[in-house]
Amino acid sequence: MSTTTTDLHTFLRTRRSIRRFKPDLVPDSVLETILTTATFAPSAHHRQPWRFVVLNNPKTRAKLAEAMAVDFERDLKVDGVPPEKIRTQVQRSKERITSAPVAILLCLDMNEMDSYPDKRRTKAEFRMTVQSVAASGMQLLLAAHAEGLGGVWACWPLFAQETIQKTLNLSTSWEPQGMIFIGYPVNIPEARERKQLQEIMILS
Repeated sequence: MSTTTTDLHTFLRTRRSIRRFKPDLVPDSVLETILTTATFAPSAHHRQPWRFVVLNNPKTRAKLAEAMAVDFERDLKVDGVPPEKIRTQVQRSKERITSAPVAILLCLDMNEMDSYPDKRRTKAEFRMTVQSVAASGMQLLLAAHAEGLGGVWACWPLFAQETIQKTLNLSTSWEPQGMIFIGYPVNIPEARERKQLQEIMILS
């Protein structure tokens, strides 16, 4: 029985952001398939500026969680968040890093992108790179969905780039953009309400 376009659209529309996972491990072969599929995303100039750091070692993840927690706590204090709420949010962020079956740090690398003498084009080139890396992240989440896995994208690495690079001993050219958590979902939530197409589209 062949797959129809309706089947494909249903597949795309049933991806969810999953935050609670079963303890089951994700096989290395499945993870490799997901990451390979992620590399088929479109990219500016076809430079493929995405970089993946698969955080498999529990000790490394725990060390990273503690290091990022320091930055997170500092920022929450600056924002005037009450101490009890700070403790709750910091603990939740640490648990997400250490407890998910798979954690993948998504980075960008500008080394192979074009260079320009002016700020306007330099800024545009960087944005193109960010867009390319984001496309690979979305492709990664869809690939995980195809394997019956759930995933969620966390943006906190943007607020702790230097700390992450130092903790993981990454090259400074690998700029953290997000962290994707993957695993077999405990449950699959219903779709959240979407804006009507008429609200977000203009015919010109």
